[in-house]
Amino acid sequence: MKSRYVVAFTAVVALLSACGVIRGDDEGSKGGAQAPGVTTEPCPNAVDRNKGCIYLGTISDLTAGPFAALAVPITDAQKAFWARVNKAGGIGGKYEVDVTRYVRDNKYNPEVHRQVYNEIKDQVLGLAQTLGSPTTAAIIGDLKANNIVAAPASWTSAWEFEDVILESGSNYCVEAMNSVDYAVETYKPKSVMAVHLAGDYGADAAAGAKIAAERNGLEFTSVETPTGANEQGRAITEITKNKPDLVILTTGPADAATIIGQAAAAGYKGRFIGTGPTWNPALLKSPAAPALKALYEQSAPGKPWGAETPGHQAMREALPNVSANDGYTSGWAWAYPLKAALDKMVASGDVSRKGLLAAVKTLKTVDYEGMLPPEAGNYADDANTATFRQTLISKVDDQAPTGVSIVKDFFTGETAKSYTFDGPCFAKL
Repeated sequence: MKSRYVVAFTAVVALLSACGVIRGDDEGSKGGAQAPGVTTEPCPNAVDRNKGCIYLGTISDLTAGPFAALAVPITDAQKAFWARVNKAGGIGGKYEVDVTRYVRDNKYNPEVHRQVYNEIKDQVLGLAQTLGSPTTAAIIGDLKANNIVAAPASWTSAWEFEDVILESGSNYCVEAMNSVDYAVETYKPKSVMAVHLAGDYGADAAAGAKIAAERNGLEFTSVETPTGANEQGRAITEITKNKPDLVILTTGPADAATIIGQAAAAGYKGRFIGTGPTWNPALLKSPAAPALKALYEQSAPGKPWGAETPGHQAMREALPNVSANDGYTSGWAWAYPLKAALDKMVASGDVSRKGLLAAVKTLKTVDYEGMLPPEAGNYADDANTATFRQTLISKVDDQAPTGVSIVKDFFTGETAKSYTFDGPCFAKL
């Protein structure tokens, strides 16, 4: 009797394994076992039902946080990006990618981020998106412990030192360095104030502004401000009282509109340059629009929605009926390195978390279809060598699709060019 039970049990296990229901540990698909987030069954909305499925998680600011106006387009763009990949044959001709089943809202709260990450981490191979610097910092230890590769929706310099993080474009520290150097060349300021949110996002940009100010012999002050359009009183007071020639602004879009609009109304006539996530085209419909047009420029790690590159064109074709928003642009661009790493992983035969991380560590360039230079995708070299140091500056332009048009294309300022990345910038603020 016992032998019959063993035979029956073995048959059931074999059947479940063949259906992709039983998944192995993280030792990969060699020998038939499947890694977490990888099945032999097709994806729920498969183009080709003969291919297996790789599940990637998404944790973003989808409802209540300060970056929801950017995060929803980021997430939608990534869904469109992977749908395009699947239509083109998937990954290595063997798998398609699902980024729709395991999507969670972090409300831009580190505790919520950790909670929803724990809900999905055993069901995914990696993360197609983890939005926010302080939120991603809340899970970085677990990502490293489990070899889980993640593409961040953030640009903190801390990611230069983390192998599991697939960052794209220059970090906030470089962006602020380049903004100060640009302003020195263009406006000849004598004083710089960094107005910024707390945490890796704001402090990283403020540190870059400080480093560039010191290099250029400028007076520097730093003002930390909370999230919330109604919480910007101190920041506005500090700007109007001290009258810095240049303000490097690293906040959410609603915060920025309040600060710029009310500072201008109080008589401030200096210049603002906002870090990438500070801008949203909806600000041109706010009461702050005249002040933005007069005083504000936008720095960015990549070209805006309307740029003429193959990648931008593919993005616009994949998202034909949306209002232009550079959340879409960033979300699309961020997906290229993960695709490159997945392709290499499948080609290696080691379809696992460890196999994906090993593939990441071989990437020296990534084909971003022109959205970023190929060297922006260097994950093989040490942090100082691999850090991408080019950013752009745009002016407010209500005729442009996302409300800004480029005034200085990809460039590296002297501060960023000479700076040695030996640790996250925000630690030096």
